[in-house]
Formats: sequence, structure tokens, C-alpha cells
Amino acid sequence: MTVRRTLPQRARTLIGAWCFADHYGPDNIAETGGMEVAPHPHTGLQTVSWLFSGEIEHRDSLGSHAYVRPGELNLMTGGHGISHSEVSTPRTTVLHGVQLWVALPEEHRHAERDFQHYVPEPLRIDGAEIRVFLGSLAGRESPVRTFTPLLGAEIVLEPRATVTFAVDPGFEHGLLVDHGDVRLADTLLRPAELGYAPAGTAALTLVNESDDPARTVLLGGTPFEEEIVMWWNFIGRSHEDIVRAREDWANASDRFGAVEGYPGDRLPAPVLPHATIAPRGNPPRRRLTPERHLMTESPAAPTVERNDARHRYEILVDGKRAGLTAYRDRGEQRVFFHTEVDDAFAGQGLAARLVEHALSDVRDLGMRIVPVCPYVAKFLKKHDEFADITDPVTPEVLAWLDTELG
Repeated sequence: MTVRRTLPQRARTLIGAWCFADHYGPDNIAETGGMEVAPHPHTGLQTVSWLFSGEIEHRDSLGSHAYVRPGELNLMTGGHGISHSEVSTPRTTVLHGVQLWVALPEEHRHAERDFQHYVPEPLRIDGAEIRVFLGSLAGRESPVRTFTPLLGAEIVLEPRATVTFAVDPGFEHGLLVDHGDVRLADTLLRPAELGYAPAGTAALTLVNESDDPARTVLLGGTPFEEEIVMWWNFIGRSHEDIVRAREDWANASDRFGAVEGYPGDRLPAPVLPHATIAPRGNPPRRRLTPERHLMTESPAAPTVERNDARHRYEILVDGKRAGLTAYRDRGEQRVFFHTEVDDAFAGQGLAARLVEHALSDVRDLGMRIVPVCPYVAKFLKKHDEFADITDPVTPEVLAWLDTELG
């Protein structure tokens, strides 16, 4: 699948308690094979599944068997431990949506397993259609239970519409654009970009600069002041928390239960890095002047997508592919063998940005790096923060890669 990791980023780990946002598709599953994620564990979080098109079958160790469909929320709580599987159904032709995680606060991070399904009624207002799946907005309130104050809503703006929403000034907000060009305050956001507005804002104005409808997802919450340790599918507060969770999963502990009805083996845990996993937190909050109340990348900022079907990461500038770094997976190793940037985009630092994003994604996936590609190897020599997840290039790896590439 085509997957864009919009949160966490280098400059920001959380927006409220939202700590993870994958924006994927639209993918024709006849070409990509769709989604099939075997039973895997979670701790210390809630998963939030929201689709724009397609259908995903969900099974978990609580005994829940449900479907994720467009406009319907599935929220699963995996505090002390839960496991689940996700598989796109035969009825799906195009898969497109967002997968979100919410970090649980310390006092609730060992909460019991839970599963909630909710179908928000669409709300029509002048210039937009809204579905509030968490929290409240525009007079609509979701009944779904969370452990910190949150907001989650899909907002579809009519062509050239301008809409202002009253929001809780105690919340910080993030706006993810799915399609269309949308202006948030004075910043234009293009598809797959995430804009950020810190707490202290009582109203957000969204302007659709497109001649077609624009779809966005608005996320918000009170600033999450705790640091978290996030690795693979686990969230804890220390490296030791992660080690213990991994051991429990590897040993088939009752902590995560069993997923009934999935016709296959569960997902094995990757090998831990050979270093202590450091806590993540947001940078210190600063007093902001009015003209700096929105923080995002420049309108022409490149975006990086992971294209699983083609085994590569692509960097896009104004929606056009400017470069790629290609890989093949050898067990827990992601073997990078080629990186290129189009001559028209040379000299802009795109290769470094692309590779840094790709290597960070490898870390988030709990995998390891093998730098066959000369550019990736050169990059790693200057960035020792990836040394703990980097494996050497061996004759065995090169022979395997030759066979893999034919």
C-alpha cells in the first residue's frame, strides 16, 4: 500500500494525545494486494480506524469481530495488552483512509481491553459536511470514551468554501489534508500535509482553494505533557516497558490474549535495537506571536510516501515524484539498494530528506537497515543515530539481493 507517515515527525511527536497518523491510499487492491495484517499486539494506546473507501475486517483478543467502513469509527483500547488482525475484504476495490493512535496517560495506560464502534451522523453546515467521531465540534458530540480530552472529525469542504469553527482554546490542533488545497490561517496545505495550530486558538478558519471538494481530518486535544517510549506496536514510559512487552508477546503470554478466526500465524516481534530506546516528547512550548500561531512546513514542502507495492519510498514535490529510494525486505531487514533524484530537482537536499524519512520509518516499524545503496551508506556515516538498527552488508545479503532482483 501507499502509506504516508504524518505523525510523529522530527519536530513534533504528539498533537494532544494523538501520537501516530498513517495516511494511506487510495490504492487499487487488484494491484497492491490490499491490507492483511496478521494478529499483532498493542500496549499503552487506543487505535482509531477511519476509512474514506473500502472495508477492513477487524478481529481482536477481546472477542470483537467488526468491520471498518467509510464514515464509521472503530476504536480499540489496548492498555495493558491486546492483539488484533486487520484484513481488507473481498468487497474492497479501492482502500483509502487513516490509521491513528492515541497515547494513554500514565494513570490509564494499563486500562482493560475495550472496543467501541460508532457511526457519526453527517452534519451539513454552510460550506462543509462534518463527521465528528471523537470529542465535539460544531454542536455535535461523540459518545466514544477516551482517556484525555480529544477531537477527531472528518471535514469535507465545498469548492472555494470558507468555514470557521469555534474550538477549545485549551486544545492544540492538527489538520491533515486528504485531497484538495486547504488554507489554515495563512498557510496553504496540500494533500498529505499536516498543519499544526498550538493551544490558545479559539477559532480555526479553513479555506478550500480548490475547484473541487476538499477532504480533511481535524485532530485536537489538550497538550500531552508526558514523554512516551514508542517502538513497533508498543507505547510505554521506559525502555524496560518495551522489553517486557516484547518478551510477553514472544512468549505467547496471556497479557495479549488470542485472536480467534484469523486463518494464519500471528506476527512475530522484531528484534530490539542494540541501544536504549529514548523517550519522545514535544519540544518545549514557546510564547507565540499572532503571526506565528500556525506551525507547518512551507506550502511547497516535499512529502515522502512509502509505496509497499513497488518496494520504495518516494519524495513528492507539488504532487510530482522527484526521487525514490528502493528496498527489498529480508526478514526483519530492509535492504536499501538504490536511491535517485530527478535532475530537475537536484541541489535541493531532497535525497537526504527522503533517506532520513525512510530510515526513521524503518525504526518505527521495528525493522533493521542494510545499506547496499552507496548513498544510504554515505548518509549513515554522518548520522550515527541509526547505528543501533544498522546491519552490515554481507556477501550473503548481496547474493540474496541479486536473486531477489532477478
